[in-house]
Amino acid sequence: MKHWQLREPQTSQEWQQYYQLRWQVLRQPWQQPQGSEQDSLDAKAYHLLLINDAGDIAAVGRIHQCQDKTAQIRYMAVAEAYRGKGAGRRILQGLEQQAVLWQCVSVILNARESAIGFYQGLGYQAKEEAEALFGIAHTKMAKVIKLEASKQVFGQWCQQLGQTWQQTIPMSQYMQISINGFDGNTFSCQAPLAPNINLHQTMFAGSIYTLATLTGWGMLFLQLQAQNLSGDMVLAEGNIRYFAPVSIHPATRCQLQHCIGDLSPLASGKKVSQSITVAVLSDNKVAAEFKGRYVVLPKKASQ
Repeated sequence: MKHWQLREPQTSQEWQQYYQLRWQVLRQPWQQPQGSEQDSLDAKAYHLLLINDAGDIAAVGRIHQCQDKTAQIRYMAVAEAYRGKGAGRRILQGLEQQAVLWQCVSVILNARESAIGFYQGLGYQAKEEAEALFGIAHTKMAKVIKLEASKQVFGQWCQQLGQTWQQTIPMSQYMQISINGFDGNTFSCQAPLAPNINLHQTMFAGSIYTLATLTGWGMLFLQLQAQNLSGDMVLAEGNIRYFAPVSIHPATRCQLQHCIGDLSPLASGKKVSQSITVAVLSDNKVAAEFKGRYVVLPKKASQ
């Protein structure tokens, strides 16, 4: 959806449209009065809408902070004309990013049965039955957006990862790839332009792909460390979209909420997979986006 802005409502008219869409999608079909789409937490919650220059609103959503470093998403609503076009995904990801800024560890929500597949596709896991609303069954779902450990432990994991790259992936040395850091949510790397330059004085496409691939691989490594799991990690599929040349301060950024796939079955000797999105930056601006599907094979299976 091009030419759409993802932001908070700004004017009284936008707030009116925001609540109107909430009511139309989430309350009107069940004969609930206007006003029932609002609650006492709205005043201290964070609200998002997806709007175009003409003032048309495609989707809305809200998130508020709970106890125990958790945030809850509520009132996700997509206008009928924009369903199936990515509007709901953009709202959800924007709300998750706010939870990251709040330093939350996880995000929860209550999903209708018809929406469970949508949320599972974006990394949420069903936890338990939630209270029904208007006779409609709901399921409580959750997603981890930050790994919990000390800064020292994160540093140790990054050091182990760097050593693993040096010992097992010689390309990382030739490209002079280094780790910028990891804070439990965001993992970032960089590589100098000089050893990766092409005839246009920008970063060679093969180097961009390799840097992105290793960043995703590294994020997977860090997650396995956090869960005390081990296995053989391989890239099963990878695709990259280039938006602009990479010419200044090449770097990559990967966030935990963009890593989709449960790794816990690995503890039972089962193969697992995870889809990971990596942003490639040039002078801190997104120049490319890599999406990879990584597979982790249990040690016994690989042997």
